[in-house]
Amino acid sequence: MSTDPILIDVPEEIRSERLLIAMSRAGLGPLMYEAVAESMDSIKPWLPWAQEQPSLDQCEANMRRFRARFILREDLPYLIFDREPEGRRLLGGIGLHRMDWGVRRFEIGYWIRSSAEGHGYVAEAVNAISEMCFKTLNARRLDIRADQNNGRSRAVAERCGFTLESVVKNESLSPGGEVRDMCVYVRLA
Repeated sequence: MSTDPILIDVPEEIRSERLLIAMSRAGLGPLMYEAVAESMDSIKPWLPWAQEQPSLDQCEANMRRFRARFILREDLPYLIFDREPEGRRLLGGIGLHRMDWGVRRFEIGYWIRSSAEGHGYVAEAVNAISEMCFKTLNARRLDIRADQNNGRSRAVAERCGFTLESVVKNESLSPGGEVRDMCVYVRLA
């Protein structure tokens, strides 16, 4: 397998039982706008990018930036869609971030729109992207980092077979500016 990330074939779509996990593309900004607008109250405490509702133009620009970063293998952001062809809607996002292509280490991040919470979509997406990482990208290590106070995100990591490796004290600031401890979950090949 190539060591130059741009030459590595990364799937643009991943399918699971109920989900289509796909690279972003132009024209999806309005779907992102709607999902984020619905979910601001539930994602704002955890996600620095969700402190203010982005405009439609900002959402569309982000879709195009996500695609460019994906193609360059700088970041691998995916969108999570319901697989139902009729009424397909954007459920949230998942991605591979802070990658080390030499080691084959990837960090998984995710969020889900409020109306889709509690249906197991995030766990299904994490399992699908983890399987792709181990089988296609030859991952040696997958991480999930979650604020120690984010019980829902931590539960997803545990439900998907990730092991709590450490709690890093005073690791970062929350979006609100408070010092927070970060739980690091891991799955190894």
